[in-house]
Amino acid sequence: MSVKAIAVDPANPADFIEISTEKPVPGQYDLLVAVKAASVNPVDTKVHAGLQKNGLQQPRILGWDASGVVLEVGSSVSGFKPGDEVWYAGDITRPGSNASHQLVDSRISAHKPRSLNWAEAAAIPLTALTAWEALFEHLQIQHAQAGKTLLIVGGAGGVGSLAIPLAALRSKLKVIATASRPESAAWCRERGAELVVDYHDLQGNLAKEGIESVDYILCLNDTDGHWQALSELIAPLGHICTIVENERPLDQNALKLKSAALHWEFMFTRSMFTTPDIARQGEILQQVAQLLDEGKLNGTLSETLQGLTVATLNAAHRKLLEGHMQGKLVIAY
Repeated sequence: MSVKAIAVDPANPADFIEISTEKPVPGQYDLLVAVKAASVNPVDTKVHAGLQKNGLQQPRILGWDASGVVLEVGSSVSGFKPGDEVWYAGDITRPGSNASHQLVDSRISAHKPRSLNWAEAAAIPLTALTAWEALFEHLQIQHAQAGKTLLIVGGAGGVGSLAIPLAALRSKLKVIATASRPESAAWCRERGAELVVDYHDLQGNLAKEGIESVDYILCLNDTDGHWQALSELIAPLGHICTIVENERPLDQNALKLKSAALHWEFMFTRSMFTTPDIARQGEILQQVAQLLDEGKLNGTLSETLQGLTVATLNAAHRKLLEGHMQGKLVIAY
């Protein structure tokens, strides 16, 4: 059996090409999955941009979020068998999900929610893991006192679309989100944000609502551009978590004076370093699946493209780079 994939072209890294490879053999903890759908995330476009800048020697298969059917399992796999329907966010150091078949570590995988179709399921894992780890492992908002505030910068994107309802479900915080367009603001309110403000003149817009500081901040876009406002808005002893790398040094003097904390969230850390708690990601995905199946959490799929082709992958990347995505974009195979 051969594997069809869409990969970055080493001869011209700006382009994608279709390739065919031999079926991979599962390692000790691996699942071999027949991929049914995969979503496109900002990390896909960032990795692609890096390859265009630095070049590559061999075709590189991008894509990480996916849903599919288990075909084979490794010798140490437990909890999965051929025929199981699974979902996962994958490992950035391994070939991605823009392929008909993919190897993924079983410990970072979970059984797909029964209530979602393939495309709906593929839209969620990476963003759910990012939101969950940021909110509950770094910010630890589940322990926050009632009446405190959480500001989510970039509420209508993939991560924000899950961070808002997860925060509303599992904490007593007042959830504030940012959005710049009426349709994005409405999306955030539908997901559970109590207040939505335009991120242009963030401090001024919050001041109009009587808010001079916030206790927790989750920054989901443009850390550099928002940093001054965030460092001034964060309350003494507050916590900031960002998922976006900075390009310039961040002045943290204001945080020092306030004894405020800065956390970084990178969803691929556990798989990249094979941390002792790597299986925690599979556990989180199983909890998210239960919330979805119980109707306590809604999906985030906003658009589906059909077919694993160069054309659909190019179209998906273009849409994401436009910077106006609301929810998630998925390619169904």
